[in-house]
Amino acid sequence: MQDLEHLDHDSLKGALEALLLVSTDAVPATELSKALGVAPSEAAGALAELAAEYSDANRGFQLREVAGGWRLFTHPAYHDAVERYVLSWDTRRLSQAALETLAVIAYHQPVTREGVKAVRGVNSDGVIGSLKEKGLVREVGRERDRSHAMQYGTTRRFLETFGLRSLRDLPPLEDFAPDEESKRFIRERLSGSAISSTLEEATADIEEEQELLGDAFAGDEAPGSSEEEADGAAADREGEAER
Repeated sequence: MQDLEHLDHDSLKGALEALLLVSTDAVPATELSKALGVAPSEAAGALAELAAEYSDANRGFQLREVAGGWRLFTHPAYHDAVERYVLSWDTRRLSQAALETLAVIAYHQPVTREGVKAVRGVNSDGVIGSLKEKGLVREVGRERDRSHAMQYGTTRRFLETFGLRSLRDLPPLEDFAPDEESKRFIRERLSGSAISSTLEEATADIEEEQELLGDAFAGDEAPGSSEEEADGAAADREGEAER
């Protein structure tokens, strides 16, 4: 077998294909170059050439750079056939609820369970747990307010599964809205203030109610209140007793 440290250009591309075929995740060019003992720039150039060759030959698969690495994907032209085949044995496919929840998290991360509920209108705790098990969603931290609620975001596997280089490649969600009213609704529901304000508005309502009640109580305890009147009456009785 030819020494991998002295690969010619064609052999390098063949070796890269072999490594990509056994890789389940996107692999950075630097990692592939280390495995083959070549310069990162040489590996990156060969990967780009392979991607172009597959595209020009209209092969059933493509080589794409996603999530900071390179990975083989089926060609979009054959997605219908692949979907029918995969769904015939894939028991872990995403439900409609899972897709909705994943979309909310993807477009508004980091987001809490309450934030997801504010958009979907239903409790999504079970769905979020399922997405975590599938490796598409992860815990990214906690809110800094008094609730310290857990926040969720998407994973690298999410990018790989949907063929995205980064979250910036997500299509504008408004493009899927059927009319202007729906677009406005999406903008409002997915704006940072809309979701985060759901709990804040509730807290503000409670605080406002407490302030109103506090004013009422303060009015009851103002000068001439029953407590002070009782003290005054007691003083008057003591004065009468002394007299």
